[in-house]
Amino acid sequence: MENNLELIGIRTPIINVGDDMGTVLIQSIQDLRLKLQHNDIIVLAESAVATAEGRMVDLKNINPGQQAIELGRRYCVDPREMELILEECSEVIGGVPGAVLTITKGNMSPNAGIDGSNAPDDCVVLLPEDPAASAMRIRKQLQEAFQCRLGVIIGDSRTQPMRLGCVGIALGCDGILPVEDARGSRDLFGKQLTITRKATADNMVSAAQLLMGEAGEGIPAVIVRGYGMIVVDENVEIPIFSKEECMYYSNISK
Repeated sequence: MENNLELIGIRTPIINVGDDMGTVLIQSIQDLRLKLQHNDIIVLAESAVATAEGRMVDLKNINPGQQAIELGRRYCVDPREMELILEECSEVIGGVPGAVLTITKGNMSPNAGIDGSNAPDDCVVLLPEDPAASAMRIRKQLQEAFQCRLGVIIGDSRTQPMRLGCVGIALGCDGILPVEDARGSRDLFGKQLTITRKATADNMVSAAQLLMGEAGEGIPAVIVRGYGMIVVDENVEIPIFSKEECMYYSNISK
C-alpha cells in the first residue's frame, strides 16, 4: 500500500504569552475549513508553544554574572543571553562566534535552544519547559475537538555537524513512536539491517519546516497526513544516547 504524504500548513494569529495553544489551533483549523482525520500528525513549532507557555524573557531584566560575561565575550554572545544559556543548559561544550554549543535537555543544541527570532526586540524565547507534557496536553484538546486519534510533535530546527543549514528535530511528542526500528528488515540485495533505526519524528519535523520556514511565515503548525503511521495511546519518550554513546560528543577533543 503506497503512502500519499500530504503537508497542510496551519496559519494562526501571532501567538502571545498566555495564549492557550490548543484553543488557538482549533480555531485556526476551523477558520481554514479543515477537519483533522484519524492518524493525522500535528507538528508544532517549539517557539510558538513556548511563547504561549510564558517562556519569553525580556533581556532588559537579566543581570549577567561574571561567568556569563566572560563566556559572552569569548563567543560573541550577548552576556544577558549567555546568563540564560547557563541557566538552561547542563553543559557548555564550546562554540564559535555567535553561538555556544550546549547539552540541553539531553540534546546537543546551540545556545541552549534559546532563540531571538519571532520575538519582540530585546526578547528571547526559551525552549518549552516540558515538550512531551505540552504535546500531550495539546493532543488531548485536539482529539476532543475533532473526535479523532492524532499524534502531536513539538519540533525545533538544528544545524548538523559540518553542514550548512538547519534540519528538524523533535523535542517532545505524544501518540506516536518517534523512532522506527528497521533492524531485521532486508535491503534491495537481501542483506539484513543490523543498526538502522528511522528517526520518524525528526523527519516529520524536517518535512513540516518546508512550510513553517524560519522567519515570518506565520505557520507554526503543520498537519502531516497520509504517512501511514498508526497512532498509539501510550506516551513514548524520544530516545537519546548518553554522552559516551554519542559518536559526535565522545570524539570531541577535551
